[in-house]
Amino acid sequence: MFVAMYFFMVRPQQKKARQHRELLESLDVGDEVITASGLYGMITDFDGGTIFIEVSDGVEIKISRETVANKVVYASNVEGDEAES
Repeated sequence: MFVAMYFFMVRPQQKKARQHRELLESLDVGDEVITASGLYGMITDFDGGTIFIEVSDGVEIKISRETVANKVVYASNVEGDEAES
């Protein structure tokens, strides 16, 4: 029973946590991101565990690095996009 619970609950959570750590390590200035609260912005600077993102022209906010949920990828930037053909 414990083995089944490990494979269906614990292992997927560990995989998701590892993927999030890798995402946070791969962030760079100029990346567009979305935060856990739903704010979109472009990374302008780092200060340890803090990230500065520009959410509008001249409007920059300071957030914790862990609150970044994902990088923003637009459909036109995806490889193999047939819209360009």
